Amino acid sequence: MTLESKGLPTAVIVTSEFTLEAVTQRDALGMTGLDAVVIRHPLSSLTADEIAGRIASAVPQIERAWLTGKVAS
Repeated sequence: MTLESKGLPTAVIVTSEFTLEAVTQRDALGMTGLDAVVIRHPLSSLTADEIAGRIASAVPQIERAWLTGKVAS
């Protein structure tokens, strides 16, 4: 059972390289209303501070997903 189906707001976070895969999985699971927060790819070559910066820039979208169920305003 998914967190969303239990009424727990969820923010799916993917990098820009994996948006198609995220949409494909979401649709296959019948969760078409669940939008992903997309951050810039790649992450593996970044320092911890650079990753923290990317996450910090995504926080407004993450909070919006938790509070409204939608990533876009």
